[in-house]
Amino acid sequence: MKIRSIKLREAHKNSNGVGSFCSVLWDQQGEHIVTASSSDSSICIHDAILPANPPKLVRQHRDGVTALALSPNYTCLASGSIDHSVKLYKFPAGEFDTNITRFTLPIRALAFNKSGTMLAAAGDDEGIKLINTIDGTIARVLKGHRGSITGIAFDPKSEYLASVDSIGTVMLWELQSGNTIHVLKGLAPVIGSDFSSTNIVSWSPDGDLLAVPGLKNDVVMYDRDTAEKLFSLRGDHVQPICFLSWSPNGKYMATSGLDRQVLIWDVDKKQDIDRQKFDNRITCMAWKPTGNALAVIDIMGKYGVWESAVPSSMRSPTEDIPGLSSKSGHGLLFYDEEEENPSVSGSLSDLGEDSHGESEPFSRKSLRKQHSYTDDWEEDTNEELELLPKVEPRKKAPHGHRDGSDNKRNKLKDVPISTGPKMQEAIQPGATPQLPGKRRFLCYSMLGSITTMEHEGYSHIEIDFHDTSSGPRVPAMTDYFGFTMASLNENGSVFANPCKGEKNMSTLMYRPFGTWANNSEWSMRFEEEEVRAVALGTGWVAAITSCNFLRIFTEGGLQRHILSLDGPVVTAAGFKDELAVVTHASPPLPSNEQILEFRVFNIRTGTQPRRERLPLTPGSCLSWFGFSEEGHLSSFDSTGVLRVFTNQYGGSWLPLFSASKLKKSEENYWVVGLNSSKLFCVICKSPDSFPEATPKPILSLLDLSFPLASSDLGSEILENEFIMNNMHLHRIQSTIEEMEATGEDASLLDDEAFNTEAALDRCILRLIASCCNGDKLVRATELVKLLALEKSVKGAIKLVTALKLPNLAERFNAILEERMNKETIGGKISASTELKGDNSFNAHVALTKSHVRVESSKRLESQDSSSLNSLAPSHTKKRPLEEPIKDVNVESENAKTRKLEMAREFKNAFDMKNAKKVKDEKDKVDEVKNARKADEVKNANEVEDAQNKNGEANKVTAQRPSNPFAKSSNNKPNTSLFDSLVKVDR
Repeated sequence: MKIRSIKLREAHKNSNGVGSFCSVLWDQQGEHIVTASSSDSSICIHDAILPANPPKLVRQHRDGVTALALSPNYTCLASGSIDHSVKLYKFPAGEFDTNITRFTLPIRALAFNKSGTMLAAAGDDEGIKLINTIDGTIARVLKGHRGSITGIAFDPKSEYLASVDSIGTVMLWELQSGNTIHVLKGLAPVIGSDFSSTNIVSWSPDGDLLAVPGLKNDVVMYDRDTAEKLFSLRGDHVQPICFLSWSPNGKYMATSGLDRQVLIWDVDKKQDIDRQKFDNRITCMAWKPTGNALAVIDIMGKYGVWESAVPSSMRSPTEDIPGLSSKSGHGLLFYDEEEENPSVSGSLSDLGEDSHGESEPFSRKSLRKQHSYTDDWEEDTNEELELLPKVEPRKKAPHGHRDGSDNKRNKLKDVPISTGPKMQEAIQPGATPQLPGKRRFLCYSMLGSITTMEHEGYSHIEIDFHDTSSGPRVPAMTDYFGFTMASLNENGSVFANPCKGEKNMSTLMYRPFGTWANNSEWSMRFEEEEVRAVALGTGWVAAITSCNFLRIFTEGGLQRHILSLDGPVVTAAGFKDELAVVTHASPPLPSNEQILEFRVFNIRTGTQPRRERLPLTPGSCLSWFGFSEEGHLSSFDSTGVLRVFTNQYGGSWLPLFSASKLKKSEENYWVVGLNSSKLFCVICKSPDSFPEATPKPILSLLDLSFPLASSDLGSEILENEFIMNNMHLHRIQSTIEEMEATGEDASLLDDEAFNTEAALDRCILRLIASCCNGDKLVRATELVKLLALEKSVKGAIKLVTALKLPNLAERFNAILEERMNKETIGGKISASTELKGDNSFNAHVALTKSHVRVESSKRLESQDSSSLNSLAPSHTKKRPLEEPIKDVNVESENAKTRKLEMAREFKNAFDMKNAKKVKDEKDKVDEVKNARKADEVKNANEVEDAQNKNGEANKVTAQRPSNPFAKSSNNKPNTSLFDSLVKVDR
């Protein structure tokens, strides 16, 4: 039999290292999985469709959670704990409802009856409490067990309750009278005080069989009425069975044993049909109500889903579910059934006169209010009994008339309809979920944080900056609106809250940090819509609402723009003039892939420069979205992949970090921000996916790196450095081009481009060495063509010569010669163009510049020529490069000195801030210009003579240099040539 591997993910931490009892449940549509552990006070509600999403945590117990139960209509979740309490929550929201009862000792088992009106709770205390879920009263306490009660189950036909204790005794109770009808001692294994595994009883879905773990590593089936043993399931379990679960149609059963095996049984054939071996003992299992899948959880708090637990060649475990046509079956629409014909079976009236006298009238009043009963509850008991004949035929009809037309219509009406994958809800970057009684983050960014602490009727909000020396000191504020999201920048903060009923409308409030006027704080109220996401930028505030409106305000509160978006908002982020908004482009794919779209707006210019799809890892959702410190758009998904947007290839997202590459499954990364080389995040231990606000979380810095495939040379680090340097160089060049296009000075970025290009060449040389050592000579040849500088190519030739690879050295020499030939041809064309020009001084300047660059290149080559790692370019720009030409003596040394001195003087004058000094220097330049005009004809003749003598030896640049003295459109001198001359001289 083929053994399949099931991937388990940690849901609960196990502090004792030994293991504890854990629980797992499915909801009705198979959209949520609920887990709990006796070593963890939290209940986790997981997204079964998108398991990578962080779970919703419910933290109400003070100690470990030992039992879970879902009401038949899947709207109420019950939990029992070691802290002796039983609590109810709204499901799937996870909101706390009430403490329904308390015990004096830990609780071990919970179960709802078929209609959901009664909850049975039991544990180490003596007795089973039957609790009315409508008003919380205790209807009856069933006593008789001598050990801790570890398992209870209501009969699907609402006649009996079965229970089992830690010493192996099984008892059957009649709900109508509360009496014990069968006591079966020694049927189940004795577990003693080890509650990491429990005894359990379970009714078949049709209620005809009661399954109990046997003493021979088997499962024993008993008759519902006589409690006689009918048959057993015995297979390959070599240790006692600790948990069992019926499939929804009762045809199959899953069993887990102390031997760490899970077996799937065909109950009719009494044989196992599949199995799975796990690393740890499985303590609980649950079948998916709408598919062929089994959820499991082990003693270490790790859960997973066994897909296709029943072989596909066999009947589905959800096919022909008994009693599906009955609305009360499996909790579907059971309130509608009671409205039509309120059944006495299974309700509190089943308990008869033995019930507590004070609970009966109140219960009837509550039932009438809850279900809108039209019957007169004050009439005598005879009128209540008249309802019984109406109930019985309805219950028996599905068994006697399965092919009837009415029954078919009921089946079609009540079969659960799958809604498909869910669209991701809106998120606010840097915000954490609300935890009762604890401080949480409304915003946490690279600038600072906004925290809130809820009190009765109001909240206390504090704003803190990471760098207290630069950020203003902002006083705390009292919040009466209940803000749930916020955004922060250097100028102010914005807050928003969703709707809370008809009277509490959604509110948007902006609070500036510093202003010259009083009463600068403002707020907006929204009717019939609520704010879903907020963002801040330079001089603007943005809010996206549930009506898919993008509302843009000024810092003073002026409503500036209102735009309609194409889909529901997911999140938004701002940086200076840019606003990025993520929306749903369409419903998710059947493969659970979210289809998201991002749009970038420039608020200052009123344009939309970018609109594209947002990539996500399949099956994941968006966890964080924002801008890097340099202003690059970034996203982080729930699988731990960071992507950064680049203009390369027409606009693409680069994966710069992957949590899976770190191979630390026990860690989750809560992103705060990033810069060009580091990811700033808070590392949370699984299953926590976000930090607590108190104490303040510690930021961790992780290196950005591409998720590269494993190289055959083992050079992933070098290859990553190579790609990162290429990306940085492209960004710098793009910025320079943008600044030049707008007339801005980009000289400050020249040095950064120079250093990046030098680092890139050094990295390529190391990669070439790695390729040579690994005998990857073709790859080495490809790399040498990527070297930017002639000096680096010569260094590569020296390297392969030292490694005794003459053939490769010959190829490298051929590549170098080809490059020099292209430069020579380009130099000839450029020289011819220059000499034909009207301004002969341009040609003179070109030759002078070339001569100076050759001299500088010679000086650099003489420095540390033996070291390959110091192969850095002497001077380069990524804009059209002017390569050095051969030395030609076209002017005297005095002329060269004079030109260099002129460059220095002009540069110093240009940089001076004092207007008077700048004017004086300009006068000097004017004098130089006048002298130049007098010598213009003479210089042109000298250039022409030098050109004729040198012929082929002259190399000039491919691009005609501009006149350094020419004035630009703004009447400011052009200093680019002098900049380069001064740099070379330095």
